[in-house]
Amino acid sequence: MATLISWNCRGFQNKSAELRDLINKHKPACIALQETFLKADKHSIRQYKIYSKHHIADRASGGVAILSATDIPTIPVTLNTNLQTVAIRIQTHSLITVCSLYLPPSERVSQTDLNNLIHQLPSPFIISGDLNGHSSLWGSSDSNSRGLQIEQFIADHNLCLLNSDEKTHFHLPTRTFHSVDLAICSPPLLPFLSLTMTYTIATIFL
Repeated sequence: MATLISWNCRGFQNKSAELRDLINKHKPACIALQETFLKADKHSIRQYKIYSKHHIADRASGGVAILSATDIPTIPVTLNTNLQTVAIRIQTHSLITVCSLYLPPSERVSQTDLNNLIHQLPSPFIISGDLNGHSSLWGSSDSNSRGLQIEQFIADHNLCLLNSDEKTHFHLPTRTFHSVDLAICSPPLLPFLSLTMTYTIATIFL
């Protein structure tokens, strides 16, 4: 069984100890990170290769990365997009694509950009990340425009949502819990995946 982890770490450098604990506990094939807050590729994790994309303005904010175990064959996927996303193909029991995606709450994301991303991902694939969408489909008490956009995205491409109603984020100003970290896959993978959620961390078993 292969383990894939998705985590909005909110800072790669200041969460290195927690990241190492995750690796020691789960021995994941790969880890999809969001909000890495990096602006350079001068970072390393022992026994893992790092594939990353930083904020388009080269600021230490946002950003995504995927860490892939060095003993597992991995191929980076070239993506032509302005979205904060990175993808690799990884050989577990079969060859699958893993995509880490971060959609900032304050930035407008066009449906065209999301559609173009799907067309560039080799199937079968898993998309995981902090998408900042609220919808009752994944356990939110209300819906926002981003949530409705993601619902449409899932429906248009016949994708499968792995989440149920687990809360993944605590919003401090309102002191409320929300479900904004999602895992989505193409239909052929659904029978072989299971998802467990702890606060901000999704663990996918394949």
